[in-house]
Amino acid sequence: MKNSNISDHCKDDRPTWDQYYMGVAKLISSRTTCLRRAVGCVLTLDNRILSTGYNGTPVGVTHCEKKGCIRELLNVPSGERHEMCRGLHGEQNALLQCALHGISTKDSVLYSTTFPCSVCAKLLINAKVKKIIFLQEYKDDLSKELLYEAGIEIIKYEEPNEN
Repeated sequence: MKNSNISDHCKDDRPTWDQYYMGVAKLISSRTTCLRRAVGCVLTLDNRILSTGYNGTPVGVTHCEKKGCIRELLNVPSGERHEMCRGLHGEQNALLQCALHGISTKDSVLYSTTFPCSVCAKLLINAKVKKIIFLQEYKDDLSKELLYEAGIEIIKYEEPNEN
């Protein structure tokens, strides 16, 4: 009987950690109840998931898909007047999950399908998130300014070529 080598059973095409966590963030975004943008994010530390979040209304509050979008009704441009929304952002929900369960976010890494807005940037800075890896841009110059000033590493995720 031939001895089996464990490496014979390993796949060479496993995703990198960045690919894996961005894939999770994309899946998480499918839970959104927002009518304008689907955002998902994953907070990680030492290659372990701390929490996830997507954009949507608070627990027990009617979803925008049923109630309607205040921002659409008032023609509020993307990236402005964040307070004119019934929902929370994915980053906010991920941070709140950590807070609810007593999980430290110090030195964590955020994977997000969209660059954080300035409101979320301030929360991420004070939560001591050390790095943000994002997929899509979001027009909010103040957010970028705050994150750079705070010394948070920002990386634009590039999808791997499927050749």
